[in-house]
Amino acid sequence: MQSRVLASIPSPGDNAIDLGPLSLRAYGILIALGVVAAVWLTQRRWAARGHDPDQITTVAMWAVPFGVVGARIYHVITDNERFRGNWGEAFEIWSGGLGIWGAIAGGAVGAMIAARRTGISMLELADAVAPGLLVAQAIGRLGNWFNQELFGRPSDLPWALEIDPEHRPAEYLDVETFHPTFLYEALWNLAVAAFLIFVAPRVFRHARDGAIFALYVVGYTFGRLWIELVRIDPASEVLGQRVNVWVSLLVMAGGLVAFLRLRRDPESVEPDPESVEPTA
Repeated sequence: MQSRVLASIPSPGDNAIDLGPLSLRAYGILIALGVVAAVWLTQRRWAARGHDPDQITTVAMWAVPFGVVGARIYHVITDNERFRGNWGEAFEIWSGGLGIWGAIAGGAVGAMIAARRTGISMLELADAVAPGLLVAQAIGRLGNWFNQELFGRPSDLPWALEIDPEHRPAEYLDVETFHPTFLYEALWNLAVAAFLIFVAPRVFRHARDGAIFALYVVGYTFGRLWIELVRIDPASEVLGQRVNVWVSLLVMAGGLVAFLRLRRDPESVEPDPESVEPTA
């Protein structure tokens, strides 16, 4: 039996919020709140660039449904063993199970459609929306807390997460507390969002459109990589590693290559004084 910890994070006893006769899943409410926060933040950033913030509402109307569908499709494909014999559960989004890579891919398709319809730059839009995506992801991760899912290895740290017996893997029934990976990822996402808002524009002020989004990809996937290595929930594996570990590595590499190509706009580079021919 694991020794009693001095402190720990309790898990909610219920994953629903009751409003009179109406019972709402906390997971869905948090996703909706994340979307609202992302739209609000992106509108402010878009307006600061001199654009109409209402354009972001139009983009969201396309990107959000595409993102939700993409997120669920990715989850069902990568964790298909969970649904074999009961494929009806594939549509039960309220029970948890949305893949971030599918959300980004699906949301990007929806955003591209909206960008073409409104005549805005997709790369500039991507830079504006990147911090909002991280804030939305941080809020959405609280849904894992309510569902008591996707936690990490056993832990007796002061911030370890209490998990009820019915939510523990069979091999850990005698363990009470685990790493709160939902909290790790939420805090990591907020830190990367702050970096993209307050630091990156100053350090990379001569970067081309798309560089901030590339930094989002690199920053998020780096955090997701080590968090995936802590998690113990069942997941499909390739060569002995979780699929999301390989996806994180590949996407991070792609984001790094993109950032190196976009980190400096050639037109913003000041000419070398010695190379400039004197005028008569």
